[in-house]
Amino acid sequence: MAGSSPYRRVLLKISGESFCRPGESGIDPESLSHIANEIVEAAASGTQIAVVTGGGNIIRGADLAARLEIDQSTADYMGMLGTVMNGMALKERLEQMGQPARLMSAISLPALAESFVRKRALRHFDKNRVLILSAGTGNPFFTTDTCASLRATELNCDVLLKATKVDGIYTSDPKTNPDATKFDRLSFREAVELQLGVMDITAMSMCMEHDLPIIVFNYHKAGNIRRVVEGEQIGTLVNATDSIKPKAVSS
Repeated sequence: MAGSSPYRRVLLKISGESFCRPGESGIDPESLSHIANEIVEAAASGTQIAVVTGGGNIIRGADLAARLEIDQSTADYMGMLGTVMNGMALKERLEQMGQPARLMSAISLPALAESFVRKRALRHFDKNRVLILSAGTGNPFFTTDTCASLRATELNCDVLLKATKVDGIYTSDPKTNPDATKFDRLSFREAVELQLGVMDITAMSMCMEHDLPIIVFNYHKAGNIRRVVEGEQIGTLVNATDSIKPKAVSS
């Protein structure tokens, strides 16, 4: 139901791996449809949604630079094109599902996407369109996490939602450590000091400076994007306050 969300506007960060099957690359139709359907459900709450797409399912700039022995700047630009490809696929699937969407790019690709212009992006929100933001920041050496924090700040989003394969932030990898415990809440300071790898330092610093909360949650579970947009307390909240002690994870 429209108007049921506590958030006016959110930014959803989706990794490139979300578009493919585990251990594979490229774009998997079922994975694409799952992401699109989750976004459509979340948009029905009335919240304005911007999506930043990663590109690791197609190209990872740092890895490519090492393997091909090319300059990392060139490899990073190639990685930006991978995010555009994911964004194009997501836009098409959203519109097939009846959800208006617009693809915007940080690098000029007029035949494929609109150039990112803040005021134009805000007008798309007014027309109930989901925004898909691709090509990162448009600069090499900056991650798509940094892009997510930058765009969320630029667009006055209420929260940055980081969709992952686990249901929050743990003291260590729960897949390899059965004694790992989950945090319900962390402060920005704690997330950095404990080196939990929530986001890269540049992205985290920007969120901290602008007091932009981050929620890390599992996007695989059906309905979770809608739940977090509607304010349900799932995943781990990272904000300016001190943490609650981590809780034990039941087996």
